[in-house]
Amino acid sequence: MVSARRLYTWIEADRDGSSLELTLLDWRAVPSPAPLGDPVKTQPDVAALSEAPGAPASRSAAAVQSLTRASKVMERASGGLSLAHYRVLAAVAAGDERASRVAARLALGKPTVSASVEALCARGLLVRSSVAGDQRAVQLSLTDTGSELLQTAQAAMAKSLEDLAARTGRPDELIDMLIALGAAIDQVAAERRK
Repeated sequence: MVSARRLYTWIEADRDGSSLELTLLDWRAVPSPAPLGDPVKTQPDVAALSEAPGAPASRSAAAVQSLTRASKVMERASGGLSLAHYRVLAAVAAGDERASRVAARLALGKPTVSASVEALCARGLLVRSSVAGDQRAVQLSLTDTGSELLQTAQAAMAKSLEDLAARTGRPDELIDMLIALGAAIDQVAAERRK
């Protein structure tokens, strides 16, 4: 019997919060599905995905597409906080209290960070204060509302990531590799500052 083999399933969410489950199927001859009651883990068949019509030309290109799609999923989960604003709030919460340090940590231009800081201050999520002994410097800190929103967004994004990772069949490996990727990004940023 010929049946479809699920290559990959993902969830796409619209701005209004509704979601749609999308599935890429392979209709080549495959064994019939397992009888009801037998658990079957769904994992992406990476080799088959790369052969699918419209697939990226390389594994790296496919990974880039996956990262960009994952960033959109994270942003949707963040509760109305853009990723750029999330990154600024997280950097300030981590101890980067000056805009110049936030810009350096995030590898962003000072005008970009200044625009984000202005928007976050206007929303009541950040406050600016002067630095004693340096009239030009401004210290940034999270408001209670900003801290609460950051914690809520981080929890929601972590849950979303865990849900996506569980669909790979190797969630711990994926999360470990994403942490390693973050460390590699920090290393490259440090090398650029030298």
